[in-house]
Amino acid sequence: MRAERAPGLVPVECSDLFRLAEHSDRIPWVPYKPGVEIFPIYGDGVSGPGAVLLRYEEGAEVPLHEHVGYEHILVLAGSQQDENGVYETGSFVINVPGTRHKISSENGCIVLAIYEKPVRFVGG
Repeated sequence: MRAERAPGLVPVECSDLFRLAEHSDRIPWVPYKPGVEIFPIYGDGVSGPGAVLLRYEEGAEVPLHEHVGYEHILVLAGSQQDENGVYETGSFVINVPGTRHKISSENGCIVLAIYEKPVRFVGG
């Protein structure tokens, strides 16, 4: 038995995520922050939920920001860190509403970010 789908709706499939770094040059990345590129999967990044891939160069960082909704991070390659620790490949992190931090990646990384609401940057 197959589930019926609404007309015009298809699932978004991202296969073999943990091997993404092997062919990340085929993804149409766009600049996000200095040293960080983004690839939107869904959502507009301004309001409401969304999912994106983020690729950090060595030493890149995303400045201090606040989570106004839940955010789920899956580290696909490399590692990233914040004030709470270092998150290696395979780490799954949930940032709850109201938390603040800045993210950096000493050696570069690729992460999948799924969020309820876009973050709010704090300061300049």
